[in-house]
Amino acid sequence: MLDLLLAIPALAGAVTAVMGARALRRLGRTAPSAGPALPASILKPLHGAEPGLRENLLSTLDQSHAAPFEVLFAIPGDADGAGPVAEAAMADRPDVPARLVVDPRIHGPNRKVSQLVNLAERAEHPVLVVADADMRVPPHWLTAVTAPLADPTVGLVTCLYQGEPAEPGLWSRLGALGIDWQFLPNAALGEAMGRADGCYGATMALRAETLERIGGFRALAGLLADDHALGAAVRRLGLRVVVAPVLPLHVQAEASLPALFGHELRWARTLRLLDPRGYWGMGLTYPLVPGLLAALLAPRGLVVLGVALAARLGLALTADGVLGRPWRMGRLALLPLRDVISFAIWGVGLARGTVTWQGQRYRMDREGRMAEARVGD
Repeated sequence: MLDLLLAIPALAGAVTAVMGARALRRLGRTAPSAGPALPASILKPLHGAEPGLRENLLSTLDQSHAAPFEVLFAIPGDADGAGPVAEAAMADRPDVPARLVVDPRIHGPNRKVSQLVNLAERAEHPVLVVADADMRVPPHWLTAVTAPLADPTVGLVTCLYQGEPAEPGLWSRLGALGIDWQFLPNAALGEAMGRADGCYGATMALRAETLERIGGFRALAGLLADDHALGAAVRRLGLRVVVAPVLPLHVQAEASLPALFGHELRWARTLRLLDPRGYWGMGLTYPLVPGLLAALLAPRGLVVLGVALAARLGLALTADGVLGRPWRMGRLALLPLRDVISFAIWGVGLARGTVTWQGQRYRMDREGRMAEARVGD
């Protein structure tokens, strides 16, 4: 009977995959927001000369935006390898107002938020747009994420994103596939059902006066999930958080399986902390694993495995179609490996433990506050 018990999560996961594919198709039909271009300051904290960084920064500078805007890059010290990359990018685009801010002040264990505190003090425009260093954005991105803020009921604008490997290596490709085939459909489904309450840290745009009302970025400097906390604080003001109809690239650079595992385990443990019940439900989004186990236990399990595989392939093809990616057998052949790795990360994430971020290990309490991990943690 064990194979029949395994069929339950496998078939439930297949249904979830079909629902995710429908949500993705709906996402692909979303029209751009109508609204005036707003003056904005783009805040981009940097850490190290990551692969693809130059192209990421140039895409931020190459915005087609009808209103004035500036780009503020931040590094914690002159020795940071991202500094020369940012200076070279700004030299390539001399007509774009941009500055490199070197400020070593630390306001809490979240080093990214510390840089945002330092950048916000120097911003000149009334709208602030936070963008991670590993995001590569299209030319209309700034307009798409700021236009909804012309509506006074909107307090924050965020956006989903797609994956892009920084190099052709296997682990970077698998990291990008995890975004395209796992994160994106799950997030799109959650948004379509009105249950996501999302605020995706890769892009966050809000008015400076809204940020001031919630205590500024300093209020988030001790939290790992600063994006979620920012969205929740804006909602408590009675303002809406909306998702802009633009999908920038999240550039993945994973040198090895341990690097990929550690990176995604940080995401997994953060999600478990924020929504424990929802995190348990995520286990249903990997139907190939119970389907494969059912097939190994009994011949009738092959039917379950076939259904799970068909649903996951359908979701992958739908995602690639929405994203405009060409059909490639080599890409689809990575689906079983990607799902097995994702399931393993999900399983490890069920246990409490430390996370690694920017080379430093942290432990978290139940409220998401960070503290540097001690030896033995």
